[in-house]
Amino acid sequence: MGRYVIRRLLQMIPVFIGSTFLIFFMVYALGDPVAALFGDRAPDPATAAQIRNDLHLNDPLWKQYLIYMKNIFTGDFGTAFNGESVTSLMGSAFPVTIRLTIVAILFEIVIGISLGVLTGMRRGKPDDTGVLLLTLIVISVPTFVTGYVLQYLFGVQWGWVSPSVSPEAPFNELILPGLVLALVSLAYVTRLTRTSIAENTRADYLRTAVAKGLPRRRIIIRHLLRNSLIPVVTFIGTDVGFLMGGAIVTERIFNIHGVGYQLYQGILRNNAPTVVGFVTILVLVFLIANLLVDLLYAVLDPRIRYA
Repeated sequence: MGRYVIRRLLQMIPVFIGSTFLIFFMVYALGDPVAALFGDRAPDPATAAQIRNDLHLNDPLWKQYLIYMKNIFTGDFGTAFNGESVTSLMGSAFPVTIRLTIVAILFEIVIGISLGVLTGMRRGKPDDTGVLLLTLIVISVPTFVTGYVLQYLFGVQWGWVSPSVSPEAPFNELILPGLVLALVSLAYVTRLTRTSIAENTRADYLRTAVAKGLPRRRIIIRHLLRNSLIPVVTFIGTDVGFLMGGAIVTERIFNIHGVGYQLYQGILRNNAPTVVGFVTILVLVFLIANLLVDLLYAVLDPRIRYA
């Protein structure tokens, strides 16, 4: 196991370098950060030249990238165009989005897997058909529609929750935004779990467990569920990065100043240091989440061993 982890960590290095270089190239080579800094106003040539020199924009792109990589290993992700350091923006945005992602993942695990197990064991029954229809509707409706509808009903019409989130964004205020963020993924988890459960109920190992007279609860939890969760864990693991980086719509609806909000502002204002810095951290999140998913395979299926 230890050698496998070391090998995977070494494999992550070229993936991280390649991903961050592509991001850096697309942001800096395909746009002009100095022009974006001044907007519609034409900058003074001397001022623009000084800024380009300070940001090393006159250097070749590969050299700019090497300088950027050297700086981020010291914790310096650059300075946003408003004068605030990108590290400071991360310090305020990532804790909020992490809490929002935790709430969303809990909804996926608790509700999605539970519905998937129930419908998978009752395949073809009316409740199975109803859940399949409901999940199809959830997948078909855009997130911004679902978000505004739930915000109006629960926050404005019925007053059960606050329609917006305070700057501190505690967990109790993130329940409704977390549900909105998780709805589409929750529907996929439900359908994926249901399919996996339905396939494994006809497996030989399950018939053997029933023939041995094992308790039904033990058969479901120790045998059926563990073998059926491998594709589900794969989806949830990769979904962590998508939830953190793809929460732009949800954070805009509920006025949450998290990662999605900062990315939106950075893209809108062509704020290159902010975009590159935040996406770099999201690449690390994706890589670490995939590593943890691979390690969980051995926990779920004892037949899987890593050398």
